[in-house]
Amino acid sequence: MCNILSYKRTEQVYMKMKTSSRTNSTFVLLACFSMLLCISQLANVVVCECSRNMVIFNFGDSNSDTGGYCAAHGIRFGYPDGRSFFHDHPSDRLCDGRLILDFLCESLNMSYLNAYLESVRPNFKNGENFAIGGATILPKNALFTLSTQVLQFIRFKARSLQLQSIGLKDLAEDDFKNAIYMIDIGQNDIANEFSYLSKVSQVLEKIPSFISEIQAAVWGIYNRGGKNFWIHNTGPLGCLPQKLATRNASNLKDLDDYGCIKSMNEAAETFNNQLRALCEQLRLQMKDATIVYVDIYAIKYDLIAHSSAYGIQNPLMVCCGFGGPPYNYNSNITCRQSGYSLCEEGSAYISWDGVHYTEYANAIVASKILSTNYSTPPLELHHFCT
Repeated sequence: MCNILSYKRTEQVYMKMKTSSRTNSTFVLLACFSMLLCISQLANVVVCECSRNMVIFNFGDSNSDTGGYCAAHGIRFGYPDGRSFFHDHPSDRLCDGRLILDFLCESLNMSYLNAYLESVRPNFKNGENFAIGGATILPKNALFTLSTQVLQFIRFKARSLQLQSIGLKDLAEDDFKNAIYMIDIGQNDIANEFSYLSKVSQVLEKIPSFISEIQAAVWGIYNRGGKNFWIHNTGPLGCLPQKLATRNASNLKDLDDYGCIKSMNEAAETFNNQLRALCEQLRLQMKDATIVYVDIYAIKYDLIAHSSAYGIQNPLMVCCGFGGPPYNYNSNITCRQSGYSLCEEGSAYISWDGVHYTEYANAIVASKILSTNYSTPPLELHHFCT
């Protein structure tokens, strides 16, 4: 059974624009029409009652980290992080509310994923999250990289089945077999290469090694019974305000029509093309597996290119940062540091802190993921429920 998942903050922004006395009537009509389109899109997100216990194992970086970084470093992400949904409670997410992963979990009517490193009453009934802020694909077997996250999964599975064998309730073999294995990583690797390589061609030469390690990770999971893979490509790195604010300002030719850095986006697209090819290759080799490739880049770039259609006023500005237009990002006074400024309404922004998206933007991205229009093959997430 499936029910409509509503995103109330979208409706609140719509009502606020509709009743604003400071906005002329023409703009109100256009803005309200755009917002209604957005509301109708978000309304298509459905929550499904699965016929069995739904389990997700997630591997990635801060884009899907639900507490791993905080647990590893002994800290909490409190206000302003989480203010749109978790309010006064530390969210342990680098966002003003929920992440894309949280919305995907909601669509399956399952609990949010606990971090693997969480030590205080973790609930792993619906799986767990190995993602951690700052994680990379390479170097192999370094702390919290993708290969280490897979090793953590292997250990977790072995321990869970051991506990199951002595009568303790934990995840069983069927839970691991039927689970969805999500991978969303690569952004940090590309960004790191740009930080010390002077030529784009040098960055592009590194990408096959990233893809090779993702291949090894998928095979590592598959060889231990994993059959359902949900793989996100990486977003438009060159559109992140952090990158824009710290770029070489003299090179205006490296900006595209929407103000994003072309060279960084070229690297992201090269990574994505190779990742797509890998998924095609793995489908031929893993006959009994389902491998869904999701074009996150296309979703996020569309959000920036057509931001006004989603009611977003500042597609390249930071909500929580410092410095004012055009990006409101200062590497010396970032969000969570003394002196930052905070926007009133996160729904007017895509970027929360210069790198991570606002809850509002994440909700839109999640709704488009769930539409299947950006997935190859175009399978619905709740396909794995039955």
